Amino acid sequence: MNVCYIMYPWEEMDPDNDTTLSLIHECVKRNHGVAITTPANLTIRDSETFVFCRAINKMEKVPSNLKSFHKKATLREEMLPLAGFDVIILRSNPPLDMIMLNFLDSVKDDVFIMNDVDGIRRANNKLYTAAFEDNTRDFIPRTHVTKNKDYLIKMIKESEEDKMILKPLNGFGGSGVILIEKRAMSSIRSLLDFYIDNKDGTTNYVILQDYIPGADQGDVRILILNGKPIGAMKRVPGNDDHRSNVSAGGSVQKHSLTKQEKELCRRIGPKLVKDGLYFVGIDVINGMLVEVNVMSPGGITYINKVYKTKLQEKVINFVEDKVLERVSRIERRAKLRKTVADA
Repeated sequence: MNVCYIMYPWEEMDPDNDTTLSLIHECVKRNHGVAITTPANLTIRDSETFVFCRAINKMEKVPSNLKSFHKKATLREEMLPLAGFDVIILRSNPPLDMIMLNFLDSVKDDVFIMNDVDGIRRANNKLYTAAFEDNTRDFIPRTHVTKNKDYLIKMIKESEEDKMILKPLNGFGGSGVILIEKRAMSSIRSLLDFYIDNKDGTTNYVILQDYIPGADQGDVRILILNGKPIGAMKRVPGNDDHRSNVSAGGSVQKHSLTKQEKELCRRIGPKLVKDGLYFVGIDVINGMLVEVNVMSPGGITYINKVYKTKLQEKVINFVEDKVLERVSRIERRAKLRKTVADA
């Protein structure tokens, strides 16, 4: 099969720990055609959606090591029609590029896209938790998303807890996540000015969320494939940072899913599949769902290292199965149409 990865630049990859690279590597090992591009390289030619991309040249022997693969792989420049690919795998980092989704709308009926274009529109990372019904707050902490500073200050004052979490709506990798405390209320408004106001007069949404007890001990990243958990790891904050993201200095430990975490996956899995969000990373603290990462969920390489597994094989197996399903459906439809035409 031929796969197009819409992602970040090849040169910006961490060749030791990049989940996207591990997926690309697995495809190349299986002799699939692979092209990579960024959202900015989508284009229209004669009313057809094309992409300026870099195709990975065939390798006589594919290195087993990710770092060696990244170093030895050679790429050639191409301009190719998106509808000619069997699969498009979206791995671009937040914030969500809505124009990219508009381009992909034109080919979503011709190509299997992971994750689904409409599903990503619905999920858009940090807002998606509101889509899960949890009236008793069994697994979703109290969350506020707004640009209204007065409302945010009111919510902080009314909170029963002394601590809350503040973060930008479009952040990723732990960027901009801060711990705020009531004893520092005199500084909150200036902090909100910094997060919300832009110099050009536009404003940003921010998320204010209940602080979950135990957050200082780290969080759990669970990777979910087709509605089922396939791997998990605990991320522990560094000595000088409350964030547990590995990109922010956190470390990784083995983690076995708790009863509450299994129940959480069971409850949200069907909706993820319904929305076409087949490969997702969820962040959990003390059994509570903090974020749903649908654009470029990471963690495969870290989980592989601590568990001596190869999660990328499961992901690409799933992708191959979806392509076969699509091909079989098209062939069956063609036979039925021929039967009718020949009658």
